[in-house]
Amino acid sequence: MPVDNSRLKGFFRLSAEERLQLVADITELSEQEIAALSPSGGLKVEDANNMVENVIGTMSLPIGIATNFIIDGKHHIIPYCIEESSVIAAASNMAKRCHASGGFQTDNEDSLMIGQIQLLEIPHFDAAKKTILEAKQSLIEECNNRPSTIIRLGGGCKDIQVRRSGVEGMMIIHIIVDCLDAMGANTVNTMVEHIAPRIEALSGGRANLKIISNLAIHRLARASATFTPEELSRDGTREDGLEVISGILEAYQFADIDHFRATTHNKGTMNGISAVAIACGQDWRAIEAACHSYVVWDQGRYGSLTEWEQDENGSLVGRIEVPLAVGTVGGAVKVHPTARTNMKILGVDSAKALAGIMACAGLAQNLGALRALSTSGIQSGHMHLHLRNMTITSGAAGDEIDAVSLMVVESGETITQSLIDSMLDKHRNSE
Repeated sequence: MPVDNSRLKGFFRLSAEERLQLVADITELSEQEIAALSPSGGLKVEDANNMVENVIGTMSLPIGIATNFIIDGKHHIIPYCIEESSVIAAASNMAKRCHASGGFQTDNEDSLMIGQIQLLEIPHFDAAKKTILEAKQSLIEECNNRPSTIIRLGGGCKDIQVRRSGVEGMMIIHIIVDCLDAMGANTVNTMVEHIAPRIEALSGGRANLKIISNLAIHRLARASATFTPEELSRDGTREDGLEVISGILEAYQFADIDHFRATTHNKGTMNGISAVAIACGQDWRAIEAACHSYVVWDQGRYGSLTEWEQDENGSLVGRIEVPLAVGTVGGAVKVHPTARTNMKILGVDSAKALAGIMACAGLAQNLGALRALSTSGIQSGHMHLHLRNMTITSGAAGDEIDAVSLMVVESGETITQSLIDSMLDKHRNSE
């Protein structure tokens, strides 16, 4: 279930152990679930060996908690699995800045996925299309006449569509499958392989590829939020907030018209979406591919995943619409102990709810980058948050890390690796 309050004041000031204990307390984690978040308690090599081939070990990435999220009236703390500094801080900051307007709202479609059959050597397209569509109902029944939990619970094949390919003699069949709370790849792939021989017989063609499409245009997740000028301002005033909003809108326009800027703009949005996907055991490569592809499919060109505008009250309104094929049953989400624990922290029990939260994370992440870029610039805050990593790169260890980091900040100089190297030398020579 969602937490009572996502506003965890002073959370960043706690030690990692204290943060874990606080999260464990408010989400009622068991000792086993707490252990799953430790380096030794996560994915065991023997379990990894059952997941992929030629296993030699496992690799850990940081898991952090984004706070302050109110989504559809409920509080959520969101686990992020990511190696990049400033991402979690930015998301938490932006999530806090829309509380006056009630936080984020979501609108998520059912879990409909597309399975594709590539037909070749079609003698007559129109005749083949007519024959297949006349047999649509029996084809749907054949898809669903299989032992499957998804079908038993009301999911399964719901429609069959025929598409022209633009290539002579090639026809594309789409079967539309409701995957409920599963991502659905196994179910969809089984169905298209099962009915391919019947499709061949009906069309007079030859079936080649039979595979799910990750461009989940029927499985869209939408999120929106409104940010008042006062919430987005640097000094709490409406005047400054309106200036900040103007800069954000100018930055958004750049991303929406320029392919090169849009790529980096959308990468920032995916920092939020993919970090939650990884933390929760989702197929983040499929999600990344789908989101970038959807922009072009939807707009006819590559542009922004998000939309930003100013309403009649001067507030900034943000929206995102992305295809998110995620699951709460099956796959790594049930096999990986850390993914299971992160799902419990997140407090969701349906694929639609998970998709909505991921969309909110992407929207917040995008705004964090736009606000930073259009005000102070991205490097200042990023470099301060990246400082500890840079200090370790210089060779600092143990207590040296905090001591040297503090020396760098107090120097007031631009943070560079050479500055950190010199401060480390200075610290060691002073001892």
